[in-house]
Amino acid sequence: MEYQKVTETSGICNGKLLSEFNCRSGFSELSIDTKKTPVQRTNETSRKEEEDECRLPILEAAYTTILQGLGENTERQGLLRTPLRAAKAMQFMTKGYHENIYDILNDAIFDEDHEEMVIVKDIDMFSLCEHHLVPFFGKVHIGYLPNKKVVGLSKLARIVEIYSRRLQVQERLTKQIATAISEALQPAGVAVIIEAAHMCMVMRGVQKMNSRTVTSAMLGVFREDPKTREEFLSLTRSA
Repeated sequence: MEYQKVTETSGICNGKLLSEFNCRSGFSELSIDTKKTPVQRTNETSRKEEEDECRLPILEAAYTTILQGLGENTERQGLLRTPLRAAKAMQFMTKGYHENIYDILNDAIFDEDHEEMVIVKDIDMFSLCEHHLVPFFGKVHIGYLPNKKVVGLSKLARIVEIYSRRLQVQERLTKQIATAISEALQPAGVAVIIEAAHMCMVMRGVQKMNSRTVTSAMLGVFREDPKTREEFLSLTRSA
């Protein structure tokens, strides 16, 4: 995600003074510096929760307007709490805006004399298409060639979670995952493949039920060396 120069504004919510950092996406990006203490990180998490709570009525009102625009009666029993539930769901599905990979990787990068390929495949991925706000979902395959450093395997899945829990396009998501791993580990190379079904092609538009979109990002030796790339592709290929 690209950012403009950060500006800070203040507001009052629940009697508390809050500072809001505005970026091009319209969301606050509460990036977490690895040099910050656990107390500082806890304070930032608390602030994020306060900001979410403050925005909730705005989102709830927006969903009420959408339902009314569809001709629905928002006072009927089945829809009474739907705007609130939808608002909370949207906050959960976009929670990646408030997360930073250096927070989750803080104590999970280890010195290790290992220089052979590491692959985690078939990582479940769910995201929202930024064009239609409908889901796309599928599998992510990640490989990297360590340069004396390895990362806890579950952290690769967490990196997928951070970037997929945003409004996305699959092409950018693929690149963001690869770049994040490369910057954090400084490996000899990183490879990421995503295969996903897009509900904007299934539920609407062309309505092609069996279509799948495959994207890849190859960095370092995976881009430069055809043999290394082919080894990764063969190991991630479905049986």
